[in-house]
Amino acid sequence: MRAEKIYAGVKLREARLQTGKTQKEFASSLGVSLSYLNQMERNHRPLSAAVVLKLVQEFGFDVRTLSADEANRIVADLSETLADPLFDATRPHDDDLRLIASNAPSLAHALLTLYRTHRETTQRFAALDQALGEKAHDLAATPWEEVRDFFHYCDNYVDPVDRAAENFAKSCGFSGPHKLVAGAKWLKDRHGIGTQIADGPLRRFDADTKTLYLGANTLPATQAFQMAHQIALTAHGDLIDATLDLGPFRSEEARAIAKIGLANYFAGAAILPYAEFRSAAAQHRHDLDVLSTQFGASIEQVAQRLSTLQRPNHKGIPFFFVRVDRAGTITKRHSATKLQFARYGGACPLWNVHAAFETPGQFLRQLAETPDGLRYLCLARDVSKPGTHFGAPIQRFAIGLGCEVRHAKALVYADGLDLENTRAFEPIGVSCRTCERTGCHQRSVPPMNHALRVDHDLRHGQPYQLG
Repeated sequence: MRAEKIYAGVKLREARLQTGKTQKEFASSLGVSLSYLNQMERNHRPLSAAVVLKLVQEFGFDVRTLSADEANRIVADLSETLADPLFDATRPHDDDLRLIASNAPSLAHALLTLYRTHRETTQRFAALDQALGEKAHDLAATPWEEVRDFFHYCDNYVDPVDRAAENFAKSCGFSGPHKLVAGAKWLKDRHGIGTQIADGPLRRFDADTKTLYLGANTLPATQAFQMAHQIALTAHGDLIDATLDLGPFRSEEARAIAKIGLANYFAGAAILPYAEFRSAAAQHRHDLDVLSTQFGASIEQVAQRLSTLQRPNHKGIPFFFVRVDRAGTITKRHSATKLQFARYGGACPLWNVHAAFETPGQFLRQLAETPDGLRYLCLARDVSKPGTHFGAPIQRFAIGLGCEVRHAKALVYADGLDLENTRAFEPIGVSCRTCERTGCHQRSVPPMNHALRVDHDLRHGQPYQLG
């Protein structure tokens, strides 16, 4: 497999400005011509291996900041969008998409927004009887989608909030089996807020009596999470608001939902403080059960936290994380890997996350290969939440967690698997809508960018063949 070219003009220009050197001086330090440096800074040429080596040797540059993660996410989103037959005559090459993602990310986001509006408008016209009376601004991205994209494009890691949560956990002693007691004392001492465990919702804050009520019928991990959420709103509201100011939210609803998301982020980071959790994860080879017990967190909280360990200079293993319901709808998603989940529709039916509902309480392991040739170790487990009383509805979800197979030996779940056997890897895709595999027996819909051939005298798994 060919090495991926790195277009990192913005990072290169930032590195030069930090040194205080002129372009000519910086080019000389890197051993390249002024015109070559200018082309690299404009993303007209990729960074060569020699330039990267010079950056490390001469300026102590952290090569990990040259990651193409954000560009990869944009390229994946653009590829899915441009798979629509609408673009059949004008679809650019993947190399062009990478250049757009590196040189003009704002243009890429504008195209994605435009297509999303087109798609939603088309769907509304298809169900016109239901759309009558809707306001025109409703055709734009929904608040929920705005928030999803906000976290998606910040790599699901928000450094100021993450560090604030880590500092709080250290100063408060918010760890171990007594974290609720420590958190309650901190709230009372610092803000005069009392804490009570009572029947009712997961969390309710009474501002008049300055009392935080936590649901009595929820697990301690959930109670601790909701307490930390309230601490985020109470003690770090200004930080959260300042972070929200960086997001291009078009509606107050989106900003309000994002505020909940950032408070939840703080809560997860407080229960699982970055440095301590990253160290423990490596020590225990990412055993989710061990980490769940050690930190008093749920399996889902641990899995999601593993996917957020993207702090510059101290990154963990890049994981993807997803949560699906029984209908296959993705309700949470994040990927620090090249595997990016579909924005429209469900996940690939061949992925083991769908089978997790059939084996409650067990981890399923799967070696999988995506159409681009990358191989992954995938874990899946149900995280169904029982009702709080007899007859209460049960929330049923399954989570998927995985990493590229080159990191698999750092996971206890790789033990006993034949990672070198190419036949052990099952072919999976992102979604049927964009997957180009021709022989898939589970295909639900044809790929959007393929012509179809229909033979009335021949029938395979589907009533069509890909042209």
